[in-house]
Amino acid sequence: METELPGLPEGERELREQLQKAKDNHNIATGAIASLHRQLEIQESQLRAMKSEKETLQKRLRERDSQLQAMSTKFFSLKQERQHEEIMVAIEKENFNLRQVATEQSSKLAEQSKLIDELQKTVSELQAEVLSGRHHIHQLQRAQAATQSQVEMLQHRELKTRVALECIISRFEKYRSKVIQATFSTAGSKPPQAEATDEELLQAMQKIINERTEFHQVLKQKGIKVPPLHSINPPPSSPTSTKGRRKSPTSRKSSLKSSLSG
Repeated sequence: METELPGLPEGERELREQLQKAKDNHNIATGAIASLHRQLEIQESQLRAMKSEKETLQKRLRERDSQLQAMSTKFFSLKQERQHEEIMVAIEKENFNLRQVATEQSSKLAEQSKLIDELQKTVSELQAEVLSGRHHIHQLQRAQAATQSQVEMLQHRELKTRVALECIISRFEKYRSKVIQATFSTAGSKPPQAEATDEELLQAMQKIINERTEFHQVLKQKGIKVPPLHSINPPPSSPTSTKGRRKSPTSRKSSLKSSLSG
């Protein structure tokens, strides 16, 4: 500070003191300002460093973000590829299983087709057999109908034959009775003790014929005119008739009926 000058007025001294104070304050302010300027420069330098560091950090952060994004993309791609591979492996496995199932189904289908063909062949054969059986049954029915018609016709003919046979047997018995009566009623004839057989009847008739022939010859030799005699040749007797007695009309009817029914 400047020394005070002697003899100066009081007011000047005060002014000088105030000026000195102002200078001191100015110096203090200037020093403070310089200090502040220095602090400001330091802070600005620090701020610039911080900004630079921030930019560097931001750059690094962006780079890290880019790397992280790239890594994320790569990881996602790898994950997608892995999933794709897993999906492809699963699809391939499923396709293999499906091919096996398809092969098995094809084999089963071939077997079923073969079985169906065999069944169709069997059905066709059975249908043919059924048609043949029906045709055979139809033929049998026709044959049965024809046989039934023939049986009915034969039964009708048998009935007519039996009726005619009854009439013939009745007429034959009447005729035979008349022949027996005429044969054994002549003079010199001895009636049989029992029922005469056919052979006995023929012998008696032959005897009568021979006697009449002889009598006719005797008359002709004596010159008596007599009508000619018709030659009578009796039928040969059967071996059975000579051995046994003549059958009764009832037994003859039974024999004829059995032979007709047979």
